[in-house]
Amino acid sequence: MPPSAPSSPTPSSYPLHLAVALDGAGWHPAAWREPGARPDELFTARYWADLVTTAESGLLDFVTIEDSFSLQSARLDGPDGRTDRVRGRLDAVLVASRIAPLTRHIGLVPTATTTHTEPFHVAKAIATLDHVSGGRAGWRVQASRPAENPHFGRRPVGHVQYTDDSPEARAFIEEHFAEAGDFVEVARRLWDSWEDDAEIRDAATERFIDRARLHTVDFDGRWFRVRGPGIVPRPPQGQPLVTLLGHGSVPYRLGARSADIVYATPHDADQARAVVAEIRAAQEEAGRGEERLHVFGDVVVLLGETRAAAQARAARLAERAGEPFTSDAPIFVGTASELADTLLEWRSAGLTGYRLRPAVLPDDLEAVVGALVPELRRRGVFRGTYAPESLRARLGLPRPANRYATTAR
Repeated sequence: MPPSAPSSPTPSSYPLHLAVALDGAGWHPAAWREPGARPDELFTARYWADLVTTAESGLLDFVTIEDSFSLQSARLDGPDGRTDRVRGRLDAVLVASRIAPLTRHIGLVPTATTTHTEPFHVAKAIATLDHVSGGRAGWRVQASRPAENPHFGRRPVGHVQYTDDSPEARAFIEEHFAEAGDFVEVARRLWDSWEDDAEIRDAATERFIDRARLHTVDFDGRWFRVRGPGIVPRPPQGQPLVTLLGHGSVPYRLGARSADIVYATPHDADQARAVVAEIRAAQEEAGRGEERLHVFGDVVVLLGETRAAAQARAARLAERAGEPFTSDAPIFVGTASELADTLLEWRSAGLTGYRLRPAVLPDDLEAVVGALVPELRRRGVFRGTYAPESLRARLGLPRPANRYATTAR
């Protein structure tokens, strides 16, 4: 018998949550060649600020910003040598920090890898983002692919791919996600290493901090040995949002154990139901059955005023790319009303929100804001205004108690 369903609220018991995933000129490889694209501005702060402020005008919950330590590629094992597609990125955490003062409500969730970085550095950066944004920061946890290893020289290059089903591939995936789990645990401990009232700032008594309220974390594991404390005071949210994308049981278990949101890529309602059930069972097994854990569906969106218009856009993009568009996530081509139908149907399968991947930026982001959001609002499932709250609070997640604070305090 599978474990009983945890007490996470049913999808119908709270508003629908929407995020957008920002990546270059859009998720379609030919997006940068569209008339409204801005390829000459991809590496400017203005471009990213415009995208995020557009998303904020649609009252979206948050944006994620893609990143990696390798050039974009159609191959999983290294560069593909193509010159007709966008290549190169800005650092996602730095972009989010630059945008934070220009926005007021929308959450900012940059990607940071767990494979070639140190948890102390990432924890410091995300905590800083939470302070700079006033409690709107998150982190998309990502394990690196083997193709990134030669850039650092500290790991074997290897040729294992995530899509393999060999024993070597399974062992590789297990190891990298186990490392990611320890990485997240260290980061969470560092965020708690300052108690909320550790800063006294009393000039009269010449005391800026209460040293008794700073704590070592003393983590000693297979991959990391971290003493702590961190150097950034506890973030405004206590714990910034932790999110990750999963395509199978190993990342689902990590998300159920360590994350606040798991992004998944089911292609229909039945798959969504199965994925949600697996994640909920893993959540129960991890002892988190009483906590709220969101499961968002990832969907690539290519929208038009009519289905025929959307299909014509898709055909034009495919012709420019020289091949049909494929993705790990489902690809929706149609109208905003039809997309709303799909999102609500899959929501009944247990998804609590969606992370939409605009096929073309800014076109499909503007369609999400200008057409999908009003349609969802007409159906009574999306907010009409932002509340003055943290990102965690907007998602119905409590501010966690500090694990090191004593009851007496």
